[in-house]
Amino acid sequence: MEILLAAGLWLDGSVWDDVASALESLGHRPVPLTLPGQGDGSPSATLDDQLAAVVAAVDSASGKLMVVGHSAACTLAWLAADARPEQVARVVLIGGFPSTDGEAYADFFELKDGVMPFPGWGPFEGPDSADLDEEARRAIASAAIPVPEGVAKGVVRLADERRFDVPVVLVCPEFTPAQAQEWIKAGDVPELAKAKHLDFVDIDSGHWPMVTKSVELARLLAAAAAEG
Repeated sequence: MEILLAAGLWLDGSVWDDVASALESLGHRPVPLTLPGQGDGSPSATLDDQLAAVVAAVDSASGKLMVVGHSAACTLAWLAADARPEQVARVVLIGGFPSTDGEAYADFFELKDGVMPFPGWGPFEGPDSADLDEEARRAIASAAIPVPEGVAKGVVRLADERRFDVPVVLVCPEFTPAQAQEWIKAGDVPELAKAKHLDFVDIDSGHWPMVTKSVELARLLAAAAAEG
């Protein structure tokens, strides 16, 4: 199956290299995406530009496909299901949850000169980064691409109720499936509360399993694709 891979903030498509290699060996066709404004030299990119890039990749697939979103890009993957519910066979969300209609996409950290730079490791101390050694931290931080303001502050727009028919797999890295279920039941994740087919998969990692557990993550994605 073709598998689109959309990384979270500050990351380009190269962060998926090890996962993509493992997926290919498992018989799948991974398509790591470098999103507008996050690796293609477009500092004025908007959330709409990023969504258009994901939807274009969906439209160019030879058949139904699986869309994977990491962290903030979980919302992008969900937006793709909203835009093309008949083409997306399954959505996989890694370490994040889809925003609701009308919310800002990722207005999490301070903006400087029209972009949101990587804020350093302070905000991610604890379970998020516990499995990253110093070399991995340096590599991620040095490669981090400031996120354009038009992406970070872009407003999420969801319109097609058929998105709730698309099966969803929530991969839980720095939190557990039990915690995720509690948050959903508490009303903190209204989009997933309405999903008709929602599975939870645990992975013992921090927030960046594509870096620290790439082979294990690829196997989880391959299993989800097989079900799809």
